[in-house]
Amino acid sequence: MVLDPQVKFILDQLEAAGAPPMSSLTPEEARATVVMGPLQGETEEVGNVVDRTIPGPLGEIPVRIYTPEGEGPFPVLVYYHGGGWVVGDLDVVDIPCRLLSNRANCVVVSVDYRMAPEYKFPAAAEDSYAAVKWVVENGSSINVDPFRVAVGGDSAGGNLAAVVSLMAKDRKEISLAYQMLIYPVTNHSYDTVSYQDNGEGYFLTKDSMVWFWNHYLRDEDDGRNPYASPLQAEDLSGLPPALVLTAEFDPLRDEGEAYAKRLKEAGIEVQEKRYDGLIHGFFWMPAAIEKGMESIELAAEALRSAFAK
Repeated sequence: MVLDPQVKFILDQLEAAGAPPMSSLTPEEARATVVMGPLQGETEEVGNVVDRTIPGPLGEIPVRIYTPEGEGPFPVLVYYHGGGWVVGDLDVVDIPCRLLSNRANCVVVSVDYRMAPEYKFPAAAEDSYAAVKWVVENGSSINVDPFRVAVGGDSAGGNLAAVVSLMAKDRKEISLAYQMLIYPVTNHSYDTVSYQDNGEGYFLTKDSMVWFWNHYLRDEDDGRNPYASPLQAEDLSGLPPALVLTAEFDPLRDEGEAYAKRLKEAGIEVQEKRYDGLIHGFFWMPAAIEKGMESIELAAEALRSAFAK
């Protein structure tokens, strides 16, 4: 268990900066701290990028739509940003979404779902489902193929992608082709080995996760709801094929891998990879962490393969 040298450099820089822990901040203060900047690199050009809104359960949902060069109709990835359901926005995942759109040759619809604590569970999940349902039902208006629709996201966004897949199965209104889960939150629990080993000092902390969950959930019962904790769903059969990526030094590592195992046991085709030496958040850091860019390339290849089937 050795930290990747690029990751160690980032952690050393963060420690030297002496920023207060997120769990000590208000949501507003925490949102102001999420600036990835040089960790992400230069903005890559995409064929077309449009900001717009689509209908949601309680008003309009902002989305950013990335369309690659070419004729289409394209397959589409509906993407949910991470940030513990409390922080993050369309801008913080702008570069990863551009990279995915170009490399997977697909439209990416990035969703700015309602966040906690202003909007508690299940607001984020319901917005996320409404967004992908709109994409399926209105695909022609954005030059996408409604039969090749994937969902994906990182961290809390990975949670939402897994949850939307469950919702689609349960509600039987739409069909999804794939789910891309990047170090997903899958369980309202802190009792794994990875929480014990990686709960402090590796960017995402146990204290931060407790802070996120406490802002997101209305009560403890919500934490046992499969639409908050997909690992607690009784039946995972009938879900779309999945990619599950995890990081060695991430408190969420074990619950992500446990979810991949449950999916496999339910007969779902799963591609999984643990990135040794890496921390939570590497998917947001392609310019600073070589394996971060590798993970985006791997995800794009998995999407291309899924869309081709």
